[in-house]
Amino acid sequence: MVQDFQRIQRLPPYVFEQVNKLKYQARSDGADIIDFGMGNPDLPTPKHIVDKLVETVNNPKTHRYSASKGIPGLRQSQARYYERRFGVKLNPDTEIIATLGSKEGFANMAQAMVNPGDVILVPNPTYPIHAFGFIISGATIQHLPILPDTMSTPDGFFEVLDQNVRNSVPPPKALVLNFPGNPTAEVVDLDFYKEVVSYCKKYDILILSDLAYAEIYYDSNNPPPSILQVEGAKDIAVEFTSLSKTYSMPGWRMGFAVGNERLIGALTRIKSYLDYGAFTPIQVAASAALDSPDSVIQEIRDVYKHRRDVLIDAFERVGWHVPAPEATMFAWAPIPEPLKKLGSLEFSKLLLQEADIAVSPGIGFGEYGDTHVRIALVENEQRIRQAARNLKKFLDKHQISAA
Repeated sequence: MVQDFQRIQRLPPYVFEQVNKLKYQARSDGADIIDFGMGNPDLPTPKHIVDKLVETVNNPKTHRYSASKGIPGLRQSQARYYERRFGVKLNPDTEIIATLGSKEGFANMAQAMVNPGDVILVPNPTYPIHAFGFIISGATIQHLPILPDTMSTPDGFFEVLDQNVRNSVPPPKALVLNFPGNPTAEVVDLDFYKEVVSYCKKYDILILSDLAYAEIYYDSNNPPPSILQVEGAKDIAVEFTSLSKTYSMPGWRMGFAVGNERLIGALTRIKSYLDYGAFTPIQVAASAALDSPDSVIQEIRDVYKHRRDVLIDAFERVGWHVPAPEATMFAWAPIPEPLKKLGSLEFSKLLLQEADIAVSPGIGFGEYGDTHVRIALVENEQRIRQAARNLKKFLDKHQISAA
């Protein structure tokens, strides 16, 4: 009786599920699938974080209900991280809330802040929850096309933004940002954020910034900034972070929303009705992660950088040019020209069936992503080189060769 559930009807079929079904079927038939599909880190969580979990879970007092907004020690650790990394001071009691991963934080922030019919400006392509969290809450999504040309000039993004703001009825309530971007791996600098904050203050637009990939970057001289580094940004902005990629803790489901006190208060109130927070030992271990020396993150970052370099080089040699991402654990790969007419979903299916390689179709991140696929750096060097060998046979079959 799904037709009776209006919010469910607003959700299209999950594109990634089509590729996943083929992947599971191929594996059940004995195929060795090299899986670059889901951004699911394969690296183990650092030992000292696991040890802290084990130590804490042995205390029966930690088995009780926890705190929905996060235990004080965890929020204090997040405040220390922001001051150390970005030079941003946060009040742990009023400007920080722990979430069950950034995805849950985004979805519940949507529940907290929008009314049916509110207009939310969302990049396209982008991570699905950026749009669908608000769609589920009854908002109207206005897409901002994020194409290579959009970000290639200093004013490209702002021309698109201004056009959409001026044509929006009613005026937009909020703007979603995601840099470093998933899936596009686009990066921005602090001047970009300064201009965004200035623009959104002028038009009374709130900002929700997803900074999940703040620590997965490859130029040590240009770490991604936080929008909260901009003076006055906390007047209108909230930022979401996650431990999933930074500390290889995806299954632990630990993230944060920080920033504007009014929005954090609204999210805190919503969550108080919905959950009791993450299991306390996980929160204690997450605090240990945030207080780790920078070398812990650097080791994880180095692995992704090496994989990126191997993949870009190996795929280039066999005829698929993939731009090297400056950040994130993803490569945003244009479909080879002779096969671009298939679209990203059919290309992904063909690549899986003929080359035993799984990728994420770009259409799953929005209509403007249909010329690309996303490649997650979640296979080791040996598997990446095997993928390149499989890929060479695939491209040769379709008469695509290296230049």
